[in-house]
Amino acid sequence: MKKITVRTKAAKKLRAGYPLLVAEDLNSPFLEDDFAQFFDEKGQALGTGYLSKQNKGVGWLLDSSSVKIDHHFYVEKFVNARALRANFYQDELTNAFRLFNGEGDGLGGLTIDFYNGFAVFSWYNQFIYSQKKAIVKAFQVVFPDIKGAYEKLRFSEAALESQHIFGQEAAEPLLVMENGVTYATYLNEGLMTGIFLDQKNVRGALAGGLSTGKTLLNMFSYTGAFSVAAAFGGSSQTTSVDLAKRSLDKTREQFLVNGIEPESQKIYVMDVFGYFNYAKKKELTYDMIVLDPPSFARNGKKTFSVAKNYGDLVKEAVEILENNGTLIASTNAANVSDKKFRQMIEEALKNKGVKFTVFQEEKLPADFHIADSFPEGNYLKVLFIKIKK
Repeated sequence: MKKITVRTKAAKKLRAGYPLLVAEDLNSPFLEDDFAQFFDEKGQALGTGYLSKQNKGVGWLLDSSSVKIDHHFYVEKFVNARALRANFYQDELTNAFRLFNGEGDGLGGLTIDFYNGFAVFSWYNQFIYSQKKAIVKAFQVVFPDIKGAYEKLRFSEAALESQHIFGQEAAEPLLVMENGVTYATYLNEGLMTGIFLDQKNVRGALAGGLSTGKTLLNMFSYTGAFSVAAAFGGSSQTTSVDLAKRSLDKTREQFLVNGIEPESQKIYVMDVFGYFNYAKKKELTYDMIVLDPPSFARNGKKTFSVAKNYGDLVKEAVEILENNGTLIASTNAANVSDKKFRQMIEEALKNKGVKFTVFQEEKLPADFHIADSFPEGNYLKVLFIKIKK
């Protein structure tokens, strides 16, 4: 195992349990992917982990001791993760949730999700993927009830995006349930499955009655999951807007598997800002609007980023929101802090001259277990805002 010396500031973070290493933390140039023991500049041990570049950082601290990273280490991590989620297995209304949440469960670079008896592994760097055989073997010891598994390779060097790795193959679509609502998922269609499990609480609020009797506009709707939850919860009508052509059939399917006639809802394949203009021309207004854009998107020559343009979305939404309407503002952009996100929204609302109250706030659901020492792992930010014009 390689011995790596880190700088003084990094040593302080690692001692406090902070798990992520970045290039600036290392005293020597970045070395090839491998397990490593980390030391401060005085030669004092800081713990064991590994180095491997990924979209955030160059490595992870896994343990504050000099423990060997082997089968027993992985088994222990999975045993602890399963125990933390015991109540999710007993929830008769939900059978899709996160089983293992990377650094939150002590193994940065890997997440595992549960979809109605099946597991989906997501690998975030080359090195953790090279440990796949040992990790999957340990997983099967702790989760013998898993029918079959798939994997998603979420690092740039990967030769493929998705494949089946063991056990049975899932039906297509595989129907899962969350808060009593059914969703059609596809476990082997690229990096996406058809539903983002981190939005469980927001969909739960819609399905639980927040949208009853209200019209809802769902922007950047993807497969229409928010719309389906709202319709299930008694929304008088939903409108789903997404630029991707596949969103039409995917959204129709989500309504159909819940016994809701797609023709009773509205689904548009178009640019979100284009739809705002269309709605204003047609004098359309909504009781609720959901804004959950990707962190970054490009449409022709136009680009959108949450960090720069979220306020513009909010301003547009206010113009077609009913008086005393609800705006659900959401982002999973890790590069935008909670404080900055709220500031962007409040600035946009003040610019529009409206009164507003944040009446509910959501972060990641409990199955997305977060390490206390790594608060930025709780990347999801959702504000429910009542707006009075």
